[in-house]
Amino acid sequence: MKKLLILSGKGGTGKTTVASAFIHLSKTKAYADCDVDAPNLHLLKQNHTHEKHFDYFGMDKAEIQSDLCIGCGRCQQNCRFDAITSDPLYAIDPFVCEGCGVCAWVCPEKAIVMQRVKAGDLSVFEGDAVFSTATLKMGSGTTGLLVSEVKKNLTTYAKEGPIAILDGSPGIGCPVIASISGVDMVLMVTEPSVSGLSDLQRIVRTARIFNPKMAVCINKFDTNVTQSEAIIAYCNTEGIAWVGNIPYDVEAVKAINAGITVDQLKSPVSAAIGEVFIKTFELLNEVVGDEMYKII
Repeated sequence: MKKLLILSGKGGTGKTTVASAFIHLSKTKAYADCDVDAPNLHLLKQNHTHEKHFDYFGMDKAEIQSDLCIGCGRCQQNCRFDAITSDPLYAIDPFVCEGCGVCAWVCPEKAIVMQRVKAGDLSVFEGDAVFSTATLKMGSGTTGLLVSEVKKNLTTYAKEGPIAILDGSPGIGCPVIASISGVDMVLMVTEPSVSGLSDLQRIVRTARIFNPKMAVCINKFDTNVTQSEAIIAYCNTEGIAWVGNIPYDVEAVKAINAGITVDQLKSPVSAAIGEVFIKTFELLNEVVGDEMYKII
């Protein structure tokens, strides 16, 4: 099963809008939301008849057993993260604790234990397609590991099908790195702004470490044609496939709010996304025309 990952260097470029349209157009039997900090692909209307939910446990965190604590203060003195308070009793702030275990090691009374802490929720939805997603618990620092679990669940439950579509997270941090690992192609959705080009350049440098196929499309290109031309020139210089421009369309906003993928509109935006879809899959499958649809 080939994996197509859709990314953006910054939030708000329309990455999930493009991903949801691709899911609908390809009729894929497998897709995932790898933006575990702020997942929203579940808003896509699909026929899911079975659900599986799992607790996700990240790093161990320290916990002080107050009945054993003698108040010597060694834990607080040795905590480099300032995660231990002492007003009035010694206690661990779980949002600050990094789970290093130094406090447990220095405690003379063995009053500190390392406990597994729930870091998020994993979900798998089955029906017309398999959908894997997760939500990271606020304050948890295991984003990349949770993304890896999302991808693992997709592979486990979606055993058949030629293509899986993954909606990534914005930026270049841990969840993006975990998302890129092992995929066949990355489609980067950008916008015609100075920050859009700058962040595109950063995500390109990050993706190249993993050596997938890469392509770029520009969303709302007509809001700044000059900057769109600069992005296309950058793609040409870097040898990255530019697969099309998507115009701004107020009807697209209405469709998204109604839970409808924008490819279902009868408007310039739906035609443009259709063209981006075809060119992207031609690159992914290295075939053209009718032969492509035999694969997807």
